[in-house]
Amino acid sequence: MGRAARRRTRRAAPPLPQRHGLDPVRWKVGPTDAVDAADAPRALDALAARFPALLDPEATSLASRFEAGEVVGADGRAWSASDPVGPGDELWFHRELRDEDVDGPDPRILLHDAHLLVVDKPHDMATMPRGAHVLASALVRLRRATGIETLAPLHRLDRRTAGVLAFGTVPAERAAYQGLFARGAVRKAYLARVEASGVVQIPQRAGERFTMHDRLEKTHGQLQTRVVPGEPNAFTEGEVLQAADADVSAAGAGGASIVLRLHPCTGRTHQLRAQLAHRGAPIAGDDLYPRTVPATAPLALLSQELAFTDPVTGRDRAFRSMQELP
Repeated sequence: MGRAARRRTRRAAPPLPQRHGLDPVRWKVGPTDAVDAADAPRALDALAARFPALLDPEATSLASRFEAGEVVGADGRAWSASDPVGPGDELWFHRELRDEDVDGPDPRILLHDAHLLVVDKPHDMATMPRGAHVLASALVRLRRATGIETLAPLHRLDRRTAGVLAFGTVPAERAAYQGLFARGAVRKAYLARVEASGVVQIPQRAGERFTMHDRLEKTHGQLQTRVVPGEPNAFTEGEVLQAADADVSAAGAGGASIVLRLHPCTGRTHQLRAQLAHRGAPIAGDDLYPRTVPATAPLALLSQELAFTDPVTGRDRAFRSMQELP
């Protein structure tokens, strides 16, 4: 079990309950977040400096939230806006949510037992709450639908990627399952339809196999993962399922559409999308690779299969999506 996983397992229960399927926000004041102890900042000022969005004119005033006892410490006692804060102090509060459209049905459940909740996530649904996709994320929707407050994803799928997604239901078991993904002990299979034009560095005939070994890097704050020189850290095995056929509607004039089965052996951010675009075969519908463009169609990438030996029960687990490529 990794150090971070051990910390998650030992962490005490939050002093605030979930709200709308969301955990409360926890801020632990660090050494650089507070000034000299003799001139410690007030709780309100410190929190506003760390989370400027709390001062949004459309949000409830931060002073009012302190007066209502909505900002508490690790022990559950309310902070006063004028209380001094210093390194090691914790401030917990609930985020305020903007209006959000939550369209379509919840993800189809493939398995729900005492240990796992496995679903078939549709395209364009975020795994975790983030940015403009909070209440519509798979995690929040499933927590609200099932009432399981301890639900947590064991891995992630891009918002634009559909298919098999596994959640754990027991916090004490989470590290064991997540360790499978970290060690590459989960067998994953994806289907992708790529648009091949110009110089293409993958096979284009049915039955041909290939491998992709690259070094991928993603800089914080940037959307794209980059293929850079250096020791490979991203490995994918591939096979051509459907040969390249001219398809002007899907790939543009002179282009071709190829269907691939892909087995990622590592789990880097946007791994398949970045590796294929780097080889002149971006996935159909991709609005980020090789360049950012407006999204006009679903991403033709499907997490089709997920299989592993359950570290808790010892059983062989195998799940298959019921969806097809768009």
